[in-house]
Amino acid sequence: MASMQKKSLSSPDETRTFPKGKLELVKVGGITFGRATLEPAWKWSESIKPIAKTKSCEAPHTQYHVSGKLRVRMDDGTEEEFGPGDVSMLPPGHDAWVVGNEPVVVIDISGMTHYAEESKK
Repeated sequence: MASMQKKSLSSPDETRTFPKGKLELVKVGGITFGRATLEPAWKWSESIKPIAKTKSCEAPHTQYHVSGKLRVRMDDGTEEEFGPGDVSMLPPGHDAWVVGNEPVVVIDISGMTHYAEESKK
């Protein structure tokens, strides 16, 4: 029988930092929850692309948007903007950036396991 688990993003299992942002991770029940905080002027193609070494973000994301505004452009050119209270599903193949002067905070339950993780060679 499985046991109940409790963890807090206020005391993450792991924290990853990158230019203009950070990612706090907790793992429960085989699921990695990530809280990303992205500062104004953060852009995936400038902050994460050098770490990921891919043309665009290849992580699928299922996110709840806590604060700030995030604009996403898919590789096919379609765009959408997300803000507080929105829930998004982003397939692989996108760029994203913070819109405005407020930091973006998102909770992600599907795409942060290896996000902004330096290669372990």
